[in-house]
Amino acid sequence: MTNPATFSYAPLWETMKKKNVSTYKLITTYNFNKGTIYHLKRGDNVTISTLAILCQILECSISDIVEIKY
Repeated sequence: MTNPATFSYAPLWETMKKKNVSTYKLITTYNFNKGTIYHLKRGDNVTISTLAILCQILECSISDIVEIKY
Protein backbone atom coordinates (compact mmCIF):
# COMPACT_ATOMS: atom_id res chain seq x y z
CA MET A 1 0.00 0.00 0.00
CA THR A 2 1.30 3.48 -0.81
CA ASN A 3 1.86 6.21 1.71
CA PRO A 4 -1.10 8.53 2.26
CA ALA A 5 -0.93 12.04 0.88
CA THR A 6 0.13 14.82 3.20
CA PHE A 7 -0.95 18.41 3.03
CA SER A 8 1.09 21.57 3.11
CA TYR A 9 -0.40 24.94 3.95
CA ALA A 10 2.72 26.79 2.80
CA PRO A 11 0.73 28.31 -0.09
CA LEU A 12 -1.71 29.77 2.47
CA TRP A 13 1.00 31.72 4.28
CA GLU A 14 2.36 33.04 0.96
CA THR A 15 -1.12 34.04 -0.21
CA MET A 16 -1.84 35.78 3.09
CA LYS A 17 1.44 37.67 2.79
CA LYS A 18 0.63 38.77 -0.78
CA LYS A 19 -2.89 39.85 0.23
CA ASN A 20 -1.60 41.59 3.36
CA VAL A 21 -3.80 39.49 5.67
CA SER A 22 -2.28 38.48 8.98
CA THR A 23 -3.49 35.78 11.35
CA TYR A 24 -4.44 38.64 13.69
CA LYS A 25 -6.64 40.10 10.96
CA LEU A 26 -8.24 36.70 10.32
CA ILE A 27 -9.16 36.50 14.01
CA THR A 28 -10.27 40.09 14.62
CA THR A 29 -11.83 41.07 11.29
CA TYR A 30 -13.17 37.75 10.00
CA ASN A 31 -13.87 36.03 13.34
CA PHE A 32 -11.64 33.12 12.34
CA ASN A 33 -11.06 30.55 15.07
CA LYS A 34 -7.66 30.72 16.82
CA GLY A 35 -7.63 26.94 17.20
CA THR A 36 -8.04 26.47 13.47
CA ILE A 37 -5.08 28.74 12.82
CA TYR A 38 -3.09 26.67 15.31
CA HIS A 39 -3.98 23.50 13.36
CA LEU A 40 -3.07 25.11 10.05
CA LYS A 41 0.31 26.19 11.41
CA ARG A 42 0.98 22.62 12.57
CA GLY A 43 -0.07 21.20 9.22
CA ASP A 44 -2.97 19.29 10.74
CA ASN A 45 -6.05 18.30 8.78
CA VAL A 46 -8.84 20.87 8.54
CA THR A 47 -12.25 20.63 6.91
CA ILE A 48 -13.02 21.52 3.33
CA SER A 49 -15.44 24.11 4.74
CA THR A 50 -12.54 25.83 6.51
CA LEU A 51 -10.53 25.90 3.28
CA ALA A 52 -13.56 27.29 1.42
CA ILE A 53 -13.92 30.08 4.00
CA LEU A 54 -10.24 30.96 3.61
CA CYS A 55 -10.66 31.02 -0.19
CA GLN A 56 -13.59 33.38 0.21
CA ILE A 57 -11.74 35.68 2.63
CA LEU A 58 -8.57 35.76 0.53
CA GLU A 59 -10.43 35.77 -2.80
CA CYS A 60 -8.32 32.93 -4.15
CA SER A 61 -8.54 29.32 -5.26
CA ILE A 62 -7.87 26.23 -3.18
CA SER A 63 -4.46 25.76 -4.82
CA ASP A 64 -3.47 29.12 -3.32
CA ILE A 65 -4.07 27.66 0.14
CA VAL A 66 -3.15 23.99 0.24
CA GLU A 67 -0.75 21.73 -1.60
CA ILE A 68 -1.07 17.95 -1.66
CA LYS A 69 2.19 16.06 -1.36
CA TYR A 70 2.46 12.38 -2.27
